[in-house]
Amino acid sequence: MPLFTGLAAFPITPADADGRVDAPALRRLVGRLTAAGVDSIGLLGSTGTYAYLSRAERRRAIEAVVDEAGGAVPVMAGVGALRTDAAVALARDAKAAGADAGLLAPVSYTPLTDEEVFVHFQTVAGESGLPICIYNNPGATHFSFSADLIVRLSAVPGVVAVKNPAPPAPEVAAQLAGLRTRVPVGFSLGYSGDATAAEPMIAGADAWHSVLGGLFPEPVLAIVRAAKAGDAAEARRLNATLAPIWSLFGEFGGGLRVIYAAASALGLTNAAPPRPILPLPDAAARRVAEAFRALELTQATA
Repeated sequence: MPLFTGLAAFPITPADADGRVDAPALRRLVGRLTAAGVDSIGLLGSTGTYAYLSRAERRRAIEAVVDEAGGAVPVMAGVGALRTDAAVALARDAKAAGADAGLLAPVSYTPLTDEEVFVHFQTVAGESGLPICIYNNPGATHFSFSADLIVRLSAVPGVVAVKNPAPPAPEVAAQLAGLRTRVPVGFSLGYSGDATAAEPMIAGADAWHSVLGGLFPEPVLAIVRAAKAGDAAEARRLNATLAPIWSLFGEFGGGLRVIYAAASALGLTNAAPPRPILPLPDAAARRVAEAFRALELTQATA
């Protein structure tokens, strides 16, 4: 299904200082994505600040996005939570609100064992009935999925995909090939980490889960399409043009703060990230706006 192939675009979730989602602003962001023809929308990912929103606000966000997408673009929603029962409830909410799948990270305070993570996923998938994508994000959760654990989870009914961090370029082909031979046919191998995700797509990954694509889908779609067409040189050339953006992502701790600044520069939302995350200082925000203008991205999908 298109949910687990091509470009999965991950928008921010604009909200006020009390954590109430700005549904009209979120709809505007999603409207840009549907107009551009993204393959799916990854709502309430890390850039979507799922961990900072209440259960009620997460559901309200899903309802707004599903309504805006109108069935034309599938929606995957983050359902991660500290407790397994809370993650089950969030996954059930997502399914009831019309989401096509859930993105589940092993959120924790106490470090988790492989067995605890396995049972957590098995329970959420089994009790919610929502297809689940494994969210392997060790930088945020401090838990790293081994290939063996991904393979084991891929046999669990309802666990249908993985969102892995892109490995170093020399390791991409071997990682993909090793997983591909061990997971069921149709299990989606997707990658995130925008600065390095082009290489997995060139090597034959199924999906690029993209932060930049959540605000500026066109340049990421162009890379994905070149990779899918087998034109590695063009995909790399297009990716190289985005080097100034990837540099900003690295400088400011990932894409979240950068994308908030870019969305503000576009006039799409004046929302700030949820505290304690702070928006970029004015000088840095101006640098972000200038970098996007230099690449003419601010004209895309107005």
